[in-house]
Amino acid sequence: MQNALLIGLSRQMTLERQMDVIANNVANANTNGFKADHSLFEEFLNSNAREDNFIGADRRVSYVQDRGTYRDIGQGPMEPTNNPLDMAIDGNAYFAVQANGGELFTRDGKFSLNSTGQLVTPDGNLVLGTGGPITFQPTDHDINVAPDGTITVLEGTAKTDSIRGKIRMASFDDPAKLTKLGANLYAAGSATQQANAKSSVRQGYVEKSNVNSVGEMTRMVEVMRSYTAIANLLQQQSDLHKSAIEKLADVPA
Repeated sequence: MQNALLIGLSRQMTLERQMDVIANNVANANTNGFKADHSLFEEFLNSNAREDNFIGADRRVSYVQDRGTYRDIGQGPMEPTNNPLDMAIDGNAYFAVQANGGELFTRDGKFSLNSTGQLVTPDGNLVLGTGGPITFQPTDHDINVAPDGTITVLEGTAKTDSIRGKIRMASFDDPAKLTKLGANLYAAGSATQQANAKSSVRQGYVEKSNVNSVGEMTRMVEVMRSYTAIANLLQQQSDLHKSAIEKLADVPA
């Protein structure tokens, strides 16, 4: 296969994977706490096919290679909900939850209570405090969440606050190293937990996705146009090659 076709094919393959990343971002533009992913590309140099009887070294061919993706850990906009159980983290920390038999992490603070009064995520995973799952009593009211995550309530006709727990905010040395599991959950992966000193909880808010919908749609159009342009170029190269073969066939032996 000609080098031009190989180079074009390598670019089309990376564009296809880039489109998958963009499509996933667009699909999660309204997912609470979602962090957008972006593609990374690099040049890959390689020698083309050769025979030993050629004089001099072959020119190196420049291919396109997708190196991987990186996560935008920037904070999404805060949306007020007026729901006392909704919480958003102002900072780079994560809510700790009990899921899949272990401890995982999320930025989605759209919480509610299950049938036993425990604080849970939209998928029913237990929200963890510094002392384990947080449980409310049937007579609790006037729920208040302090910026440090301490949850207090008024129980029944009591006039003094009762503490129900403290939201555990997990911080990491490099949040980009967290492993994305889907369903808005992350595993620690190679990231190391550290003491939380800067993040705080905002009650009555949820963090929205940090996806820039207009920017993602613009990139989607750019990818589609690039893919089409390369397809046209490859077709022209194929037609040129076919035409050359037909003309050579007409040359007298």
